[in-house]
Amino acid sequence: MDITLTQKQEQILSPQMIQTLRVLQMGSQELLDYIENTAQENPVLELTDPRSDRDRQLCREAEWIDREDRQSHFRQERTQDDEDEFPHDCGAVEEQQETLQDVLMEQLEPLHLSGQLLQAAVLLIESLDSAGRLDEPLSDISASTGVSEPLLQQALDILQQLEPAGIAGRDLGESLCLQLRRVHHPLQHIALDIARNHLEDVAKFHYGLIAKKLRCSVSQVKEACNLIRALNPRPSAAYAPVQRAVYLIPDLTVLSGPNGPELQLNDSFFPSLHISSYYARMLQENPDNEEVQSYLADKIRQAKQVMQAVEQRRNTLLRCAQYLLQAQQSFFEHGPGHLAPLTLSDVASALELHESTVSRAMQNKHLQCAYGVFPLSYFFSRSVGSAKAQDTSADSAKALVKKLIASEDRKKPLSDQQLCNIMAERGCAISRRTVAKYREELGIPNTTGRRVDK
Repeated sequence: MDITLTQKQEQILSPQMIQTLRVLQMGSQELLDYIENTAQENPVLELTDPRSDRDRQLCREAEWIDREDRQSHFRQERTQDDEDEFPHDCGAVEEQQETLQDVLMEQLEPLHLSGQLLQAAVLLIESLDSAGRLDEPLSDISASTGVSEPLLQQALDILQQLEPAGIAGRDLGESLCLQLRRVHHPLQHIALDIARNHLEDVAKFHYGLIAKKLRCSVSQVKEACNLIRALNPRPSAAYAPVQRAVYLIPDLTVLSGPNGPELQLNDSFFPSLHISSYYARMLQENPDNEEVQSYLADKIRQAKQVMQAVEQRRNTLLRCAQYLLQAQQSFFEHGPGHLAPLTLSDVASALELHESTVSRAMQNKHLQCAYGVFPLSYFFSRSVGSAKAQDTSADSAKALVKKLIASEDRKKPLSDQQLCNIMAERGCAISRRTVAKYREELGIPNTTGRRVDK
């Protein structure tokens, strides 16, 4: 047995470094939760509300004024004729919106289905997806539940006759066909064929190809497609549970200042972190108690590491955001379509940071400006085109494609090659294939789909 001795170099992250990296990639809300949970676990770490007593008093007064204002507004809108119709449950919580399952069950009740058939129908209702479609094969449902497939098919036929039209379709095409069968239109048969077999061609505006396959005129295909577009691709939309608004707290805000855009870090709602004076004094007053000394020293060390990680996150985020503001100044002055090419390595090189550090600093962070709220990753755009046009970003190229198509003659729309040539003349030399890719990403149809008949 041969024993060999080798030497290699490894980088081992300490627990403190791991904690620092973890905190660095946290978003605002995640960091706030982390700080509060850490403070509950570590009594040495104390949090101070960033708002002063005066601020808290003003918030309470503002909430009271808002309530009074809404009540006064309600009283002013009422007239004398409304006195007898005063809602006795004023202020009660609005009842929960009726679900799709409830609506379908109500329609099944008067049908007086047999026990097994009703059970199969309820089983299918519970299997519908968020769009109101049955995307699971009947054979799979039968195998997992023991209900026979013919019985499930019978229940499905009943469900598909209920309201809303299109419910329980097994795919988008069948859902649209279920709705079309309830529409009386001269071109219903063409629309049914298109919904069953040619939806991909409809999405690409290939009217001529569809007309050739169905042996009808292009005008008939267009009219049938308009009929399909008037249908509801998500029959359950009206019955979907009400989604509460999700409020996003931007980590950074860019404001217009006298000398151009100015950056502001939104950390005013974070509590201040500090070591408890009570436990610090206890540590000094009990030098002979080894157990107390060990426990408090460990907790103080942990608290200081958290404080250091939070402060380092703040400084790194500010440095990266400041560079981002300078590199993308044209965007903050003129808006979307004016992004300059920028990569993580550009920022890392300029700030003398590791690229992974910049990546973590940008992760889960958002910036608010005059043009909306954007994830920080939005501001990184690779350069496109030839070596002579490396100052053109993908964002700018897309904006130019959209602008050229918006101003084209709709009777003679520009081809991808023509767009490519015009963009090259304007200093954005990219390939025809790239033009087609950007056009599709923007959701813009090809030449045939954009042409308007004379």
